[in-house]
Amino acid sequence: MATATPAKAPAASDEKLYRVALREALAEEMERDDSIFLIGEDIGIFGGAYRVTEGLLDRFGPQRVVDAPIAEEAIVGTAIGAAMLGLRPVVELMTINFSLIAYDQIVNNAAKIRYMFGGEVKVPMVIRMPGGAGHQLSAQHSHSFEVLYGLIPGLLVVAPTTPADAKGMLKSAIRADNPVMFLESMSLYNVKGEVPAGDYTTPLGKAALRRTGSDVTIVGVSRMAVLANEAAKQLEEEDIDAEVVDLRSIRPIDWDPIVESVRKTSRCVVVEEGWSTYGVTAELAAGVQERCFDYLDAPIRRLGGAQVPMPYNQQLEKTSIPTSEDIKRLVRVTLGRKPGLS
Repeated sequence: MATATPAKAPAASDEKLYRVALREALAEEMERDDSIFLIGEDIGIFGGAYRVTEGLLDRFGPQRVVDAPIAEEAIVGTAIGAAMLGLRPVVELMTINFSLIAYDQIVNNAAKIRYMFGGEVKVPMVIRMPGGAGHQLSAQHSHSFEVLYGLIPGLLVVAPTTPADAKGMLKSAIRADNPVMFLESMSLYNVKGEVPAGDYTTPLGKAALRRTGSDVTIVGVSRMAVLANEAAKQLEEEDIDAEVVDLRSIRPIDWDPIVESVRKTSRCVVVEEGWSTYGVTAELAAGVQERCFDYLDAPIRRLGGAQVPMPYNQQLEKTSIPTSEDIKRLVRVTLGRKPGLS
């Protein structure tokens, strides 16, 4: 039967909220390096829209925790200029939807400057962006736009799913010499998990094997990796042994653990909260097909969110987001099993 595969970590650890793990990473990095500063809307006095930066203004002062006006293009542009001059800014945008206002700055400046300057100038900055639905925030606050940044050369794009990874990957992102799009699912902020004690980092650009299995590989993007793990546990009752790969890195994609898993299980289901047409799952499905064609015993199945602007109505919103039940149904289809039968 499938068993979880724990990540290697120091023996000492504490259970913490995802948001608290992020806050600790910011505070510890700011203590370590005076060149790091935070900038965003309501991140200072208010403590951040999702309370990630709570208390940091009192601790580090207004020069390092900058409450910016409602102007995402100016916020990101300011951070790019500061990064070019040797600072390490961490931008917080209230939602990934609002990053569209700064899309020109991100795509034409942050992602390209190091290349266009022949490597003479770096842009070491992080843009933290909450995303995802489930909170009745409607169509302009609730989408998952991972693919919009995953397709841009020059950006690193990551989406941690556990508190331990949230802290370790944010530290790695801050220390990186390239711009990092750091995607946080709103639905994970109150998730608790074990976080190693002391200073540690989690490598960027690496997927995580969350669960081993032999019947089917489920690859999840962002929060969908968490739901995939839940679905895999429940499928045990139907004698289905699912392996779960948490993508974690959207650009670059870490193909090795995905390929190794699919060649073992011979079946693959890929899941994202965003729209699947031209989505991250489209790239994953194409990549798996190219690398594992001779090993596949069934078509690769994709699952994404409903292809509509996110509804405000609570019931409509719920039906627009993939659930663990949806993942289980797709796994059964992939295995050629009827729902409820082993």
